[in-house]
Amino acid sequence: MQIPHEVTARPDTGLYNAKLGIWLFLASEVMLFGGLFSAYIFLRMGAEDGYWPHGLLNVPVGAANTVVLILSSVTVVLAWASLKMRKFSQYKLWMGISILCGALFLIVKLAYEWPQKFEHFGAFIKKDAIAKYEPYLDNEGMKRKKLAPRVEVSGHLHEVTMTYDPKVWEGIVKEQETNLQQIDDRLKSGKESKSVTSELERDRKRIAAKLKEMPSVKLENFLPKHDLEIAKEGGHGGAAHHDPSVQTIHSTKMHGSERAGVTPATAEKLEKLPGLKLVTFELGLDPINADPTNPESDKPHFWYKGSTKTHGTIQRQDVESWSAFAPKHSPYFAVYFTITGLHGLHVLAGVLIMLYFWLPVEGGANMFKRNPEHLANRVEVVGLFWHFVDLVWIFVFPIFYLL
Repeated sequence: MQIPHEVTARPDTGLYNAKLGIWLFLASEVMLFGGLFSAYIFLRMGAEDGYWPHGLLNVPVGAANTVVLILSSVTVVLAWASLKMRKFSQYKLWMGISILCGALFLIVKLAYEWPQKFEHFGAFIKKDAIAKYEPYLDNEGMKRKKLAPRVEVSGHLHEVTMTYDPKVWEGIVKEQETNLQQIDDRLKSGKESKSVTSELERDRKRIAAKLKEMPSVKLENFLPKHDLEIAKEGGHGGAAHHDPSVQTIHSTKMHGSERAGVTPATAEKLEKLPGLKLVTFELGLDPINADPTNPESDKPHFWYKGSTKTHGTIQRQDVESWSAFAPKHSPYFAVYFTITGLHGLHVLAGVLIMLYFWLPVEGGANMFKRNPEHLANRVEVVGLFWHFVDLVWIFVFPIFYLL
């Protein structure tokens, strides 16, 4: 049975049902992404000088992904045109290329670009300590140029130094064991009401679970579990050479002839261990901090520049906040991951829908034998959605990568 207005146009709008529906859907999508881009603009306008990152993204990779999406927009139109001309083999070719382009975009984003952000390290320096890091920031030079000051030191985290008091861990364990014993004594007495007994049993389960977890947050157990060790010779950390209580932690993994770094995520877990206090971060500085007076090292730059071999030390007490280039790093990355993540979900949805119309299934490519015009209309609708997804990226690329 033919559903009305799936192949022929509606008399009231001049569009078939699916085309009218996709335009209404895209109108709501415009409002969604428009709100997110507006949030980006207002957050950037309200950011304090020096606190809005720029030039941190890999421009060539973003440009290549832009070309890939534009190519996919062309091929999806060619796929639709092939159906209108009833050239099924050409349709399969062009639609297959569109699917591959969408998949390539996602692979580059998820397997290459995003992981780099979570391995990179950035620390915002406290305002009263910025002068100590002038060799990394060159704010005097920035002031002469009438530019915003630099407040962040970034790079690849090699090692951390710390002090550790095992008695703190032992004290927490002893306290929890005492609490557990007191609860057991009250439960055994049988003097508590049902409601109190129920509450005590919940507390007992919570404390028992915490005690079971405690060995894993003991430094001696935590380090090997996360491929870390205490450096026998103090590592690079200058503080470790002057204070015997300060120890250097580095990775046990090797990348070729060089030791792998400590990931920011692991460093965050370290800082939460009972009795442990981070003292310094030892890192390979980004070019902008390794040679801050050199205009060639500054951001933004077109060609991606990774961390240098220039060693830098940051005192934990001088740091206002630190993290990987993750959403919590700054409002910039919070909006970046929100918009690019949502856009990535749209790309994934588009790829899956195109794949469905490409595969030999009843509602997909097999429809060509029964009703080729209906399949052409379906491909046109997914093509409109795909053009919108590409258009969003045309806004994302200059806003995040170039400005």
